[in-house]
Amino acid sequence: MSESLNLTKPLQDAIAEAEELIANASFIRTEADRLEGYDYLAGRIRMAMQMAFDYDLDRPIFINPTHQFSRQGLDNPDAVYFNAYLREGVEYVVRGRRGTSADLSFQVMGGTYSADSAATSLMAFDDRELDVRPDGTFEFTYTAEPGAKTLIVREVFNDWDTEERGTLTIERPDTLGRPAKPFSQATLAKKYEVAARSLVGSIQTWFAFPHFFQYKEPVNTLTVPQSTPGGLASQRSSIGHYELAEDEAMIVTVPACDDCSYQGIQIGSDWYASTDYETHQTSLTKAQAVTDPDGRMRFVISEQNPGIANWLETLGHRTGAMMLRWQRLERDLGPEDGPVVEICKLTEVADRLPHFSPITTEEYAERIAARQRSVARRMIS
Repeated sequence: MSESLNLTKPLQDAIAEAEELIANASFIRTEADRLEGYDYLAGRIRMAMQMAFDYDLDRPIFINPTHQFSRQGLDNPDAVYFNAYLREGVEYVVRGRRGTSADLSFQVMGGTYSADSAATSLMAFDDRELDVRPDGTFEFTYTAEPGAKTLIVREVFNDWDTEERGTLTIERPDTLGRPAKPFSQATLAKKYEVAARSLVGSIQTWFAFPHFFQYKEPVNTLTVPQSTPGGLASQRSSIGHYELAEDEAMIVTVPACDDCSYQGIQIGSDWYASTDYETHQTSLTKAQAVTDPDGRMRFVISEQNPGIANWLETLGHRTGAMMLRWQRLERDLGPEDGPVVEICKLTEVADRLPHFSPITTEEYAERIAARQRSVARRMIS
């Protein structure tokens, strides 16, 4: 019988440590919170294994580590994320075909997010700086500068029903055509160790991260539009966190912005992750939302259904994070472009909305069905 190499021991220990972190999270209030944490843990394990085993610095590829089965960092439900690891001083060629998404952006990060600090953005641009050919294809070369660790690509969708994904590849010309290195015990041991560190580190990071930003703000408020920490030059965001009783609602009013390709709002959990955006409405873009005759979108955040199209479901979470995003902006935003927040009783919502447009249960179910189909179309596992 073969003798076990025991290579998975670091990962086994890390999973046990990660489970203790999840099970004893300070913000757990209900059994549902705890169970959601275990689902979150599954996504963290999946991400750790993927990032440790699916990459090879000699043969770079774009990995999709964040999606509905692996949520992290208040992930945007409207975005498909890609990561590729870089080696300093190496030349890379990125090729693709531009789809019809609202935004396609590229960002080079130095270092990684941790429980103590955020990664540094070394370069950021969107597809407006690319030479996109008439057939939608593009190509650019990038030599990784000192400190460059990761190339992140975000393909962001404003209209889930009509916008289509593009394609994307990355390669190293100096190693193209060479076979991969054979497995070695040392290499595999290192990969399991990397997965172990990544698993525990990611949980600790996203426990700490919202306290740098969201939870520094007073509860039930949203900031004026501002540069997103570590984000793109053409992106602004408004952040906050909510605390609502079961019979309360938050009304968020924000002007629909015509000077950006993408505008969206989402609520998330205390795990600092998106909540179920596939079979529930926990986010809306300006293409999905109803805009009132005065040019403003009014969203109602609550546990119970107020009977309107722009309802964001809290899914049993009395507390959670909130974020509004504007991307591919053509101008800067001021306070007048930002959100206004009002708290009221759920029974008062209809009286507080100047343009109350009811929606039936059947119509709401159709909206959810459309979300499921759209997520399936752009899903990468």
